[in-house]
Amino acid sequence: MSDPRITSSIFTRGAVDLGALRAAQTPAKPAAPATPPAGPGIPGTPPGTPVGGGGGVAVIDVTEATFQSEVLERSLTTPVVIDFWAEWCEPCKQLSPVLERLAVEGGGAWILAKVDVDANQRLAQMFRVQSIPMVYAVVGGQPVDAFAGVVPEAQLRQWIGAVLKAGGVSVEAPEDPRLSEADEALISGDLDTAERAYKKILSDAPADAAAEAGLAHVALARRVSGADPAAALAAAASAPDDVPAQLLAADVEVLSGQAEQAYARLVELVRRTAGDDREAARQHLVSLFTIAGPDDPAVAGARRALSRALF
Repeated sequence: MSDPRITSSIFTRGAVDLGALRAAQTPAKPAAPATPPAGPGIPGTPPGTPVGGGGGVAVIDVTEATFQSEVLERSLTTPVVIDFWAEWCEPCKQLSPVLERLAVEGGGAWILAKVDVDANQRLAQMFRVQSIPMVYAVVGGQPVDAFAGVVPEAQLRQWIGAVLKAGGVSVEAPEDPRLSEADEALISGDLDTAERAYKKILSDAPADAAAEAGLAHVALARRVSGADPAAALAAAASAPDDVPAQLLAADVEVLSGQAEQAYARLVELVRRTAGDDREAARQHLVSLFTIAGPDDPAVAGARRALSRALF
């Protein structure tokens, strides 16, 4: 998984010996699907309140006695994320509520198993927990990944998505509410707020394609602010070698739903210019690609055309 702080190397060293736990326990009964979980970390939720999503269990408290049924056996059909925590741990109070909320959002696609290290020291020792919070993912009865400490929510969502993929679970990832707020600011024309919001997301998750596209859209909106679309297109038509005019015309075309025309315009500009003008046209075109996203078929075709124009 991509975050450098998240490593599965401990598993290749055999640091987690689940066999010892299995041998120490008597055969467990099948996991009860209706076991009510406790959710002390969710704001406004009293301790002991059942926590679930989509009609199924989302968060469960686990002890050594229930570990085999609630984690190992349950993970054969549903990925389980183990949160090792303690009441005295301040970082746990930052991470655990986020994990619990995401588990509820998941609607049963994955289960959050909470392990109090003070009450379950043997489990903590078996998982070589040296500091908390410590989070493990268990799929198919085996640990597949882990991380320690508090991570930003955006990275946590990506990590959980990778765990679900490892477990063969195909679910639609919940939309990041911060992205929705940024998009709303962009749509309403509050470009400063939108820019700050997209940059905040990217500071937590530098590869977030949606935030990158949003930030590129903010730049586009600023470039065309106050421009007359018809006049911009007319100026570009009458001065094909005027680079700023061609760039503005391409922006107008993208905002008018004519992205393929904009791409073709800039590819041709790259083809017939050189030096700084050529680089300006290339960078402008790449910024427009970012708005559409890498999976857009028109972008794929334009990238090929740009490559031919450059080389």
